[in-house]
Amino acid sequence: MTTITEPRPTASPKLRANALGFPQLLAQSVALISPTMTAVLIIPLAFSIAGDATWFSYAFATVMLMFTVLALNQFAKRSTTTGSMYAYVAKGLGAASGVMTGWSLAWCYFFIGTAGLCGFTLMSEQFLQGLGVQGTLSPFVLFAISAAVGFVIAFKDVRLSAMLTLILEGLSVACILALSCFILFKHGSPIDTDQIKLSGFSLKGLDFSVVVCIFSLVGFEAASTMGGEARSPLKNVPKAVVWSLIITGVFMVVMCYVETLGATRAHLELASLGAPLQTLAGAYHVSYFKVPVSLGGMVSFFALTLSCVNSGSRILMPLGKHGFVHRRLHGTHSTNLTPHMCIALYYGLLIGEVFVWHGLGGSVLTMFNDAGTLAATGFLFSYFMTVVAAPAYLRKLGELNSGNVVVAVVGFALLLVPAVGLFYPLPPSPVDFFPAIFAVYMLTGGTWLFLLNQRSPGTLSGIETSLEEALQTSTHAASDVEEGARVGLEMPGLAVGTQAA
Repeated sequence: MTTITEPRPTASPKLRANALGFPQLLAQSVALISPTMTAVLIIPLAFSIAGDATWFSYAFATVMLMFTVLALNQFAKRSTTTGSMYAYVAKGLGAASGVMTGWSLAWCYFFIGTAGLCGFTLMSEQFLQGLGVQGTLSPFVLFAISAAVGFVIAFKDVRLSAMLTLILEGLSVACILALSCFILFKHGSPIDTDQIKLSGFSLKGLDFSVVVCIFSLVGFEAASTMGGEARSPLKNVPKAVVWSLIITGVFMVVMCYVETLGATRAHLELASLGAPLQTLAGAYHVSYFKVPVSLGGMVSFFALTLSCVNSGSRILMPLGKHGFVHRRLHGTHSTNLTPHMCIALYYGLLIGEVFVWHGLGGSVLTMFNDAGTLAATGFLFSYFMTVVAAPAYLRKLGELNSGNVVVAVVGFALLLVPAVGLFYPLPPSPVDFFPAIFAVYMLTGGTWLFLLNQRSPGTLSGIETSLEEALQTSTHAASDVEEGARVGLEMPGLAVGTQAA
């Protein structure tokens, strides 16, 4: 007779409840999207594919991902917990799909975090060159500095992490926009007819350029991973997800237009520029922008890796609870209330990977580009799963309507554009192998999950039950806090008692 067992329950670890308001949640998503990253490094790569239609590629990608956001928010406005996206897909498509989505997101945040370490190193080198200091620090030292400082901040307090990412990214974007004004208006009209007419645009070139744009825009879902630490999460998480995509999408469209116009008027080939904004600052005789732009890039990439580790650790926590990864990862620091084991694992793996990769001869810029493409492959899988899970979830609730179906169908169809672009036309080596590498990673995870369920029948049903309980507990707690705050506003005398509690 087969004995059915469920995963052993573990004590629920304590994260810092009600620690993150809307600005901090927005910062978490914006930092992971990292608009600075696109402006200082990625736009030349996108331009090499899409040319004068680069801004349109980013606009298309923003609209495309908005359908994924609409699907994600069907979950986010109804329930919340730590690592929400993992739990959301499980609610719609079952435990196995949820676990594999969590496994995919762990991959995504790891490789975006890798890109963050590489970007920090590239911008640090630009910053030191701007100060007239060259050749003093090796990439290995710069990798280590970013990882070490990030680990301390992530380990100490999620509120510190969130506020720091908000401030750093805000300062960086402000500096870039100031430089953009000089580029746009220094030499006459800011109108570029070639870009407006989408000169040279073709649907064939759109698909792979959108893959690059996906790399730029992924991360909007990061706020949902912090649901267990958010204030008014049923309101603030969906709002942060939407606005992070809108704000960064508009910024990237504007920067594509500015850099393309600026390079054309300065007779520069944008696709060949390794540091486009610094080069344009020199070409437009505002070289004093070079150092602050490089510094802004440094802090932005630092915030990117920090945000990736914060989000990835909140994905590993439920995976640890359910025994998919080591159970010690389902725990928090007794004083700091942060997932310290997950944070240590993420930063440890990140620094080990970049040391080995660069030590084997990988250039930092190539590592940056390849890591981003690898991450985009995983994000596409996760977004496909979310778009499909949303109508299935609403159907279970009896709330599915034709509008939800349209959003899911359109969202799925639009995600096919970059998915096809990964395979046709076949990109150059080694990018053509990246989907296969990701497939092997997912197959490994799927095999491990199958073996777990074979060894302990009932594992999947136990995971589903555990996720449902976690979502209900977190959602009820969030609803109680929101109701308490509302009553406190209506009855000032009660507000004091609520805060004291």
